[in-house]
Amino acid sequence: MIRSIFLFFIVLSSLLLSAQDFSLYQKKYFVNGKDTLKYRLLMPLHFKAGQKYPILFFLHGSGERGSDNEKQLAHGGDLFIRNDLREKFPCFVVFPQCPENDKWANYRLTDSAGTKSFSLIPGEASRPMQLLKGLIQQLRGRYKIDQKRIYVGGLSMGGMGTFDITSRNPDLFAAAFPICGAADITTARRLKGISWWIFHGAKDDVVPPASSIAMAAALKLQKAKVKFTLYPDANHNSWDSAFGEQDLLPWLFSQHK
Repeated sequence: MIRSIFLFFIVLSSLLLSAQDFSLYQKKYFVNGKDTLKYRLLMPLHFKAGQKYPILFFLHGSGERGSDNEKQLAHGGDLFIRNDLREKFPCFVVFPQCPENDKWANYRLTDSAGTKSFSLIPGEASRPMQLLKGLIQQLRGRYKIDQKRIYVGGLSMGGMGTFDITSRNPDLFAAAFPICGAADITTARRLKGISWWIFHGAKDDVVPPASSIAMAAALKLQKAKVKFTLYPDANHNSWDSAFGEQDLLPWLFSQHK
């Protein structure tokens, strides 16, 4: 009984700490006409107005869509508020939230004989992606951003969004890290100026790893700087393994245009 009570308070304390830490992400809104993109903004530790900082945009998966401006922090939000990492890598971190029933990137799901595949649909960007581009431009004008150190990453639907936004703005980003996403390999030629670290789980039965494997190969053919990590025993939640990579943030913040 005493042990159960003790464990309860340990879990409760952990939850309270997480909630308190997530409050470090300021609630913000980007408005364009009748459309609004909600996002959370983490300022650099010991922020100085006259100093330039890199900026990272992280795109959540389909399960974190909504309008609460909260859920998008569920995966990855805790990584960037660790004080030791904030001391080492002072930067802006932005978690936008895609509205319910919308997508970061327009994609097609094909299920043939029980084999699923995802492919990005070329053409006009989705409305959330258009709003995200506007948000990026606004933040670049509002703060002193290191224009050579703009980064993007995302998981699942956000991994697809990572490939999509970089293909539409290849000169903007220094590095990208899509996790369990899907891509259009015909865009690889445009993406060779970006440094890549692509992650996927070999046992992923939600977004199969074939697209990430093909994209990593296509980027290598273009002589792009690309790392590819395929976790042999991971399913769709390969982001847990990716966030546990000790070299992820040192690698990311060492990349420059």
